[in-house]
Amino acid sequence: MAAVIGNALEWYDFTVFGFMTVVIARLFFPSESDYSSILLTTATFGVAFVMRPVGGIVLGLYADRAGRKAALMLVIAMMTLGILLLAIAPPYSAIGIGAPLIIVAARLIQGFSAGGEFGSSTALLIEAAPFSKRGFYGSFQMASQAAALLLGAVVGAAISRGMSPQALESWGWRVPFILGLVIGPVGLYIRRNMSDTEAFLHARKTAQRATLGEVFRGHSREILCGLGSVVALTVTVYVLIAYLPTFAVKQLKLPFGQSFTALIVGNLLLTVLCPVAGAWSDRIGRKGLTLWSLLITLVLIYPLFAWLAAEPSVMRLVIVQSVLSITLSGYYGPFGALLAELFPAHVRSTGLSLAYNIAVMIFGGFGQFIVTWLIRVTESQLAPTFYVMGGLVISLVSVACIPAARHADVDESRSVTRQAASK
Repeated sequence: MAAVIGNALEWYDFTVFGFMTVVIARLFFPSESDYSSILLTTATFGVAFVMRPVGGIVLGLYADRAGRKAALMLVIAMMTLGILLLAIAPPYSAIGIGAPLIIVAARLIQGFSAGGEFGSSTALLIEAAPFSKRGFYGSFQMASQAAALLLGAVVGAAISRGMSPQALESWGWRVPFILGLVIGPVGLYIRRNMSDTEAFLHARKTAQRATLGEVFRGHSREILCGLGSVVALTVTVYVLIAYLPTFAVKQLKLPFGQSFTALIVGNLLLTVLCPVAGAWSDRIGRKGLTLWSLLITLVLIYPLFAWLAAEPSVMRLVIVQSVLSITLSGYYGPFGALLAELFPAHVRSTGLSLAYNIAVMIFGGFGQFIVTWLIRVTESQLAPTFYVMGGLVISLVSVACIPAARHADVDESRSVTRQAASK
């Protein structure tokens, strides 16, 4: 719970911001055309990701030096501050240019804090896991993301369907962010009462101090493989999930509220299937399961979206989202353990943060911006699939290049502890 609650808060916030893009665009980035307003809003969505590598380095090093507990407490406090700013920000009509500046400031704070969340929480999950269940424990990283996306979709659907357009634009769009504020204090309390992991404590006792230079010198291949492995995750989440309501309304001309049905079904499947896939990877291996999952998704994505675009409907959107959720669960489930096993304990948070956040910044943060632009330039509704397919290919190659030897023993400290106990 300590590991996943901050991760869930991060993804809930990013999800509802993506879902409310159409409303936020009108309120904070008024322009002569809807296209320009949405483009500015998606660019603001992406600005937060510029801070993620910075936050990943700073907070990753902090987690490897001061401990997972200290870093995770700081992260969730900053996340809550960012959500608070979004919840209370006055619109452009009230304070002019100050309104979008508040939104940008909130996104930068959230980007910095989110940069340290994945590395620290994934390290905690893997290091706390029984040796033979690292895939299962690590899967809750992605399951918590799917659960947060599911919660965001439920809240978004309830608000968009239960309110008039006038009420939604006036005050209703703030409700999801206000609800997110409830999670922050609960997460801070839980993380305050947890303990640091055995692996971190052992690394600190042996005076293994993490430095950025050591991470790059000793683990450059692992960072590159990890970075490439993350690309498919970030393009599928930020394009196929976060951008979906905007795509459904603007391109498929489907009702805004009904588009959330597909997200609810898809993320419910991911929440259930990710732990199943993670546990399966403990038995058959992570690399093979991940490769097959990525390959099947790559083969299916274009035909699925072509079928959807040929005759858009909510039912077809649900089917497409469900099929992709099933195929991607084999990639999402083992994902946390697959990356964590690339790095030793004393640099694990830093290495994970670098690989994850650089990929997210480049391919995810501005994914919605790029897709919106691609649709306009190509005049094709299927432009998002080209972007996602490119990301899937990059991850296929990267996962194939992951050194197999790293899977032998993720925590050196555990073998040392067992040896000491036997003596």
